[in-house]
Amino acid sequence: MRNRQEKNQLSVQAIAGTHVVLLGMNLPKSKCSGLLGFALRRHDHTEDENYWLSGYKTFASVVPAPAQGVAYSTRRHPIQGFTWSDFSAKPGHDYTYEIVALRGSPSAPAESERVSVKIRTESESTSAGKHSVHFNRGAAASQEYTRRFGDKRPEEVGQAAFDWLSRGAAEAIEEFIARAEGEGWGLRVCAYEFNEAHVLKSIKAAHKRKADVRILYHARNDSTRTANETAIRKHALTRLCIPRNAKGLALSHNKFIVLTKGGKAQAVLTGSTNFSDGGIYGHSNVVHICEDRKIAAQYLWLWDELAKNEDKRYAAPVLTEKTPLPADAKTPGTCPLFSPRSDLSALEWYAAQAKQGKGALFMTFAFGMNELFQDAYRNGNAKLRYTLMEKMSGPTKTPAQKKANEAKIIALRKMEENKFAVGSQLQEGAFGHWLNESLTGLNNNVKYLHTKYMLVDPLGKNPLVVSGSANFSEASTLSNDENMLVIRGDTRVADIYLGEFMRLYRHYAFRDWLSSQPQDQQSDAKVSHLDEKNLWWKKYFGSSFESRQREYFAGKKPA
Repeated sequence: MRNRQEKNQLSVQAIAGTHVVLLGMNLPKSKCSGLLGFALRRHDHTEDENYWLSGYKTFASVVPAPAQGVAYSTRRHPIQGFTWSDFSAKPGHDYTYEIVALRGSPSAPAESERVSVKIRTESESTSAGKHSVHFNRGAAASQEYTRRFGDKRPEEVGQAAFDWLSRGAAEAIEEFIARAEGEGWGLRVCAYEFNEAHVLKSIKAAHKRKADVRILYHARNDSTRTANETAIRKHALTRLCIPRNAKGLALSHNKFIVLTKGGKAQAVLTGSTNFSDGGIYGHSNVVHICEDRKIAAQYLWLWDELAKNEDKRYAAPVLTEKTPLPADAKTPGTCPLFSPRSDLSALEWYAAQAKQGKGALFMTFAFGMNELFQDAYRNGNAKLRYTLMEKMSGPTKTPAQKKANEAKIIALRKMEENKFAVGSQLQEGAFGHWLNESLTGLNNNVKYLHTKYMLVDPLGKNPLVVSGSANFSEASTLSNDENMLVIRGDTRVADIYLGEFMRLYRHYAFRDWLSSQPQDQQSDAKVSHLDEKNLWWKKYFGSSFESRQREYFAGKKPA
C-alpha cells in the first residue's frame, strides 16, 4: 500500500509492506537551510501506541559519546536524510506517521513544518490478493538478536530464538501443509534440502490424516543427499519419497509444495527457502505462496514431469516449451518459468528487463553476479541501481579468478548510479558503540543472503517482480531443477518485496562499509554524529544518487 501527503511544501510518501514501512520525505531546496533534520512520530492505531521513533546518531554537542546499543529519540536527535525505514511495523496494522521538520539549535530543536500520512501494512495472508509473501528475519547477526539473546546460538536459547528468526516463515510452511486436511487432499513436495524436523513432522502428520503425499528430493551423490535421506529415514517417510537423480542434472534445486484436492492443484508454496534449519532460520529467504489454481496446476505438471527422472537432455526442451517467456513483457499477470532449459534465453530475458527499467532496479545475488547483469548495472537505464550480495565473487577455481571477479564488482560499485551491499556483521569493538554480533551457525556456505529476486521499477504503476529458487546464473538456467515466478503489475507484491529489500540493504550496507576498513583500524574508527553545520541536506540535491533517491521514494519532485 502507498499513500502520499503534502502540507506547506513538506511531503511524505509511505510505502507499506508486511513488516516494513518506507518513508520518503521531500522539501524544496529553498526551505532546507537551517533544517536540523526530521523527527518521526508513529501512532499505531491497532495497538493504540503513540511515540517518537528512535535512531542511533546524536548531536555531538549534546551527546558526545552515545551509549552502547542505545537508540535516541528523533525528537531530540533527528533523522538527517530524506528516507527512513520503520522495520518494527507489524502486518495488518493501521499507522499514522507524523514527520516534523526541526530547526533551531541542536540543544533545543524547535518544531517547524509537519505532515502526517496514514497507511495500513499488508496482511501476510492471501485475502488481499493471490500472493502471500513471508520473509524470514534474514539478519541473525544483528544488534536486535544480541540484545534479545546475547551471544548464544539459537539451540542454546530455545524456541524463542527460532521464532524470532523465522518471523513467520516456518509457520507459513507448516500452515500450508496443514491445509491438506485429510482424504481427498494431497501434497506434492519438491525439495533440495529436506531435513528440517518441523516440516517433516508436518508432512508426516498430513500423511497420517490420509492425505495423498509424495516427495521428490535431491538425490545426487553429495552431502545434501546424505542429509536428506538420513532425515527421511528418521521420520519414516521413505515410502512417500522419490529420489531425483536424473542423468545430466547438477542440482534438483526446487523448493516447492503443491496443494491438491481431488487430484487438482489448489495452490503452490515456492520461493528460495530450503526445508532445512539454515534455510528457514539462518540466511535470508522468502516463502512465496500463490493461490492461483492455473499457476499451481503448472507446478503440479512440473512435479509429475520431474518424477519421471528423464535425462536432462530430454527434459529441458519439454520444460522450456511448457513455460515460454512472456510474449509481452509489459502485460500484467503471473507466469512461472521452469529449468533446466534448452538455452540461456530466460536469463537473457531477465537481464534485458533489468537493463531497460527506467526508475530503479533492485536485485539479490547469493552466488556472484553474472556478466549479463553486470552489463545491466554498467549500462542500464535505471538511475537507481541497488544490489544485495552474499559475496562479491561467485564460486571460482583459483585465487586469480576470484580477484578478477571482485575487481569487476568493485568497478561497478564506483559508479554513481549503483549502490551495493555485501553480507557482513559487526565484530567486537566496532566503534566501541555497537554490540558484538554472532551468526547462528546454521549455515556453512551461504551465511547471509540466499534470496534470488529482481525488482524493476517497483514503485511504478506496472512493477516487475521475479522471484524463486533460481540464482541468476547459467548453471541455474541450464543445469539445475529450478522455478521462478514472473509477476507483472502487482503493486502489493512489489511493495512487500521492496520493503524487505531495503530492510536488508540498510542492515548490510553499514556492516559492509565497516568490513572494508583495515581490520586493525575497525576498533579505532569513530562513530559519526549528526551534522551541526547546516551541510547535511546539500548532497540530496543536484545530480547525486541521494538526490535521485529522494525524488524516487518521495514520489514527486517539488517545484
